[in-house]
Amino acid sequence: MKAAVFEKAGLMKVEDVDKPTIQAPDDVLIKVVRACVCGSDLWSYRDFEEKAAHSENNGHEAIGIVEAVGDDITTVKPGDFVIAPFTHGCGHCPACLAGFDGDCQSHTDNFSNGNQAEYIRFQHGQWALVKVPGQPSDYSEGMLKSLLTLADVMATGYHAAKVANVKPGDTVVVMGDGAVGLCGVIAAKLMGAKKIISTSRHPDRQALAQEFGATDNVAVRGDDAIKEIMALTNHSGADAVLECVGTELSTVTALQAGRPGSIVGRVGLPHTGKMDVAESFGKNVSLAGGPASVTTYDKELLLKAVLDGKINPGKVFTKSFSLDQINDAYQEMADRKVIKSIIVVSK
Repeated sequence: MKAAVFEKAGLMKVEDVDKPTIQAPDDVLIKVVRACVCGSDLWSYRDFEEKAAHSENNGHEAIGIVEAVGDDITTVKPGDFVIAPFTHGCGHCPACLAGFDGDCQSHTDNFSNGNQAEYIRFQHGQWALVKVPGQPSDYSEGMLKSLLTLADVMATGYHAAKVANVKPGDTVVVMGDGAVGLCGVIAAKLMGAKKIISTSRHPDRQALAQEFGATDNVAVRGDDAIKEIMALTNHSGADAVLECVGTELSTVTALQAGRPGSIVGRVGLPHTGKMDVAESFGKNVSLAGGPASVTTYDKELLLKAVLDGKINPGKVFTKSFSLDQINDAYQEMADRKVIKSIIVVSK
């Protein structure tokens, strides 16, 4: 089968590799229909973090058709159309029962890799997989894109809003204009936020944030950003801040942008040094977040919201590529020519 391989920083290749097989009783073999490139995949591609040469791709988002199941799998069967979350929660440990399946305590291999491929082996699939009614052919390409966001970015944006305790009427600042930040705007709107301040410096992303529900935008950074945010919040600060980047500047700005007693929902993969939390202490600002509770949110409300047309997060995918074009899919995201690249793997 074909699979993307991280050859070195700045270069992804496609190679023929062995098709995965069922190795454990709770494995599920999935034929991938759509995959994509995540912003976190770009850290190694852009040489911002170390990754071994000629290694498995970082892809962790997919939708597809179940091809085979292990002996312990009863929730899905061959032929089922499923969302493959980047998390592999069990559904019954204390973390999963509390709604934090991104931190499942039943196993150590809780995250996906290698999903930019024709087939994937999904570990611990009994509870974690999300079954979609019908078949891929029943849905438009736009709907398939929205279903794919439920493997990660829509659930991650929702997680930021959830842990930040966004409530109806709130003022929310969203740090980041990538796919997760844009989905954070959708989530804040879904939760009833009245004022949503996006932070984009790119006209196409700002326009999409506005379409998703952003009421204002702050394009500057650092101290200038805080001044604008304060002006937009009657100099009190936001009720909630969604930190969807992970850099030091974004995190510091997020901690400064909230009012006393606010919560920063942090879902940007951390790429920061040590954090000075003295200022957040003085303002009673809380910091929450981590890996998203993908399966929990999908099953509770996000899948229905997509199927009902209540939200349309698939618009974050602004260009399609074949698996053979995987390097272009990475490079054009790195160059900010596209917001998020979708990989059409099979029909």
